[in-house]
Amino acid sequence: MWADNERFVADLRQRLQQHPVASHPAISALNQSSFNRAQIQQIHLEYRHAIVQSFTDALLMAQYQTRQIEPRLSPGSKMAARFLLTLNNLDEFGFQPGADATGYYRGNPANAHYPLFEQVLSELGISFEDRLAYQPSAIADRVRQFLEASYFDLRAVASLLAVAEEEVVLFSAPLRENARTVGVTVELGYYVCHGTSDDLQANADDDTHEDDLWYVLMQALTPDRYDQIAHLCEHYCDLWVEFWDAQMCLLTQAELVGARAAW
Repeated sequence: MWADNERFVADLRQRLQQHPVASHPAISALNQSSFNRAQIQQIHLEYRHAIVQSFTDALLMAQYQTRQIEPRLSPGSKMAARFLLTLNNLDEFGFQPGADATGYYRGNPANAHYPLFEQVLSELGISFEDRLAYQPSAIADRVRQFLEASYFDLRAVASLLAVAEEEVVLFSAPLRENARTVGVTVELGYYVCHGTSDDLQANADDDTHEDDLWYVLMQALTPDRYDQIAHLCEHYCDLWVEFWDAQMCLLTQAELVGARAAW
């Protein structure tokens, strides 16, 4: 079954890499810094609601739901998945590899990714009151609710988290480039924590976390769920296409013409 699951996941990942989200025009538009400061402010508020605020909630729910593995596999089998998910959580929570001067774990919650994202909002001039008052778009809310609806099914939440680490993270480096041009310090903080392994401007583990999440799915998966999981992942990507379509609508007609020329 492991071999079958491995083949299924390899095929699914290959299909997802060809999904329109992976080549969305917003990637080029962000890389070309097509969005002005006000537009980047709104994109960050939308992105915050869609995934930043709930990402570690989803990881922790996946970690809890590994209990669903044990009735089918051996006692203690859930700990392998929990080990891999913990590595992701440690990164998200602000831990760092290695030991401090006392031989204890290194890290600080001030370096957790969510607070670091909040610092980006502060640099963009978005007040705490503005964050509380912000009303997210319908598509940002749908993206968030789709992930949150998976919390009680290990196979569902693990697969969507894997998609997030594989496809959604593709927008991190472009977001950083556009944020840089509107005055955000990107050499430190959130935008150093997110990116792909070949991104020389980031110190990120997203590729490793992505592989780990697919391994968690491979341990939990059974063939009767293949079609459902594939559909779930593809639909999540579809929602992210809609999300980025909405962000592209922030561009004025003149800006859109310039962005299209860059594509």
